Amino acid sequence: MNNHSGVRLVLSKFRFKHFLSLPYTNHSSLSYHDYSSLLQSSIDRKALDPGKKLHARLILSGLGFDTVLATKLVNLYSVCNSLSYAHNLFDRIPKRNLFLWNVLIRAYAWNGPHEVAISLYYQMLDYGLVPDNFTFPFVLKACSALSDIKTGRNIHDLVVHTQWDTDVFVGAGLIDMYAKCGCVDDARNVFDQIFTRDTVLWNSMIAAYAQNGHPREALSVCRDMAASGFGATDATLVSVISAAADAAALPRGRELHGFSWRRGFESKDKVKTALVDMYAKSGWVRVARILFEQLMERRLVSWNSMICGYGMHGHADEALTLFDKMCVEAQVLPDHITFVGVLSACNRGGLMEEGREFFDLMVNEYSIKPTVQHYTCLIDLLGHSGRLDEAHKLIKEMPMKPDSGVWGALLNGCKIHKNVELGELALQKLIELEPDDAGNYVLLSNIYAQAGKWEETARVRKMMTNRGLKKSIACSWIEVKGEVHGFLVGDLSHPMSEEINTELERLEGLMKEAGYVPDIRSVFHDVEDDEKRNMVRSHSERLAIAFGLLTTAPGTRLLITKNLRVCEDCHVAIKFISQIVQREIIIRDVNRYHQFRDGECSCQDYW
Repeated sequence: MNNHSGVRLVLSKFRFKHFLSLPYTNHSSLSYHDYSSLLQSSIDRKALDPGKKLHARLILSGLGFDTVLATKLVNLYSVCNSLSYAHNLFDRIPKRNLFLWNVLIRAYAWNGPHEVAISLYYQMLDYGLVPDNFTFPFVLKACSALSDIKTGRNIHDLVVHTQWDTDVFVGAGLIDMYAKCGCVDDARNVFDQIFTRDTVLWNSMIAAYAQNGHPREALSVCRDMAASGFGATDATLVSVISAAADAAALPRGRELHGFSWRRGFESKDKVKTALVDMYAKSGWVRVARILFEQLMERRLVSWNSMICGYGMHGHADEALTLFDKMCVEAQVLPDHITFVGVLSACNRGGLMEEGREFFDLMVNEYSIKPTVQHYTCLIDLLGHSGRLDEAHKLIKEMPMKPDSGVWGALLNGCKIHKNVELGELALQKLIELEPDDAGNYVLLSNIYAQAGKWEETARVRKMMTNRGLKKSIACSWIEVKGEVHGFLVGDLSHPMSEEINTELERLEGLMKEAGYVPDIRSVFHDVEDDEKRNMVRSHSERLAIAFGLLTTAPGTRLLITKNLRVCEDCHVAIKFISQIVQREIIIRDVNRYHQFRDGECSCQDYW
């Protein structure tokens, strides 16, 4: 293509005739400095149309491929998310400096496709340029978005080779990349090798732990950050409050709430939304709602936090009412997370028909493509309702391959309704997906035991032994005065073990007077009934409750976290205990929250 035809093409594409109408040109010729200033102004204002007209004028003036001015144009198109224009111009610039490469890599790292950012990075290396402390964070951001750990490690090697491994910006990028890829130990290694740290680096490490299920480590790094003289930012508080929520560490969360209030952060909606999520996950859903109502601007993430909070506590009516308020009054469009919360609320509230209706609403009215999470919620709801054949039919009709969560939901439904045949099928699928998960074998073993099929129970347990699998040991935790106390089933190792057992005996006497009869059906062992009663009496959550009653003031709410499902007998027993001691007791087990008060549970015996 000759120069004249190229100019005609540019004039046609950018409608150069409108350029003369721009007020700041005044129809006069522009100097190099004028072009530079006007382009920068367009970048600052993200003014795409004036920028296109300046581009056309530059072509006519012969300055269209000047490296500095062309780089500003590429930057303008990038910040305006017109990447096709940016990339087309980039390809036609004869002399490309490092800054120009960084501009385009950054654009794709922020906006996608992220693969293009990585491809440009390798092209830059082939071009003979050495990346700097801007290049690395941009391309690492693309790796984070793709969870591309292989490329991320290759980039890390070059970071070390070029001696940028102690730079805080590069370090933050590496930490984020490793965190997004689930390699939190690698992230910590990067953090430990950087001795001159800034707030961004500290926040990156806190977020890495919080995002990967290490809440206590996140809280520990936050304390180290404060001890090192760095003040908290919005990002610090959001991450560490989220960590406190995941740890069910309510005392720590309340301290953070007080800290944010004293430092003036509570008025910021991002921090308050994190507090809403924390209180909802810690059992204080009423406090979460109060904070939610105080939000100045309720964004989608805020609505989702509150709806999901209601859902996990089984407050189905409140969750569905809030969903209606969100869509009708606030006119906020729900997303896939919203519907996970709504379907979870229907599931935990036993709202079979409503769950199906919301699933259809999500697909037909909001055009949201169901994910495996949505199917899992619906299958779990069908399983709980006893519609196991219908749940199995839905699994076979799923457009994606069912995962372990789907088959696990079906297996749980089979346990509830004692369906041995379908339970065997579900276990077979789970063995294919998770051959080393002992919990699946235990669940089928329990189904056999419920049906009195002790030979089959023994066969499954022998299969576990042959495969070297061990049943997860039940464990419960309670935090008292900032210290976490853990209890195993039948645990006698705690320093207060004697007092705890005495308290349990006292409570059991009062419970029997109130009408409690031990339910030994939850003990899936072929032993005598007396031994079964002794086994349920020493379950870990009861030990934690007794300890909490002994070490906290009367009326104090107890929050217990358990790694397994609460058994039927403990569920009944804790209802009696809550009435006897006049305490609110919250159990956060592997499935849901149970909020016991005055002899009742928030799940209404549906879990």
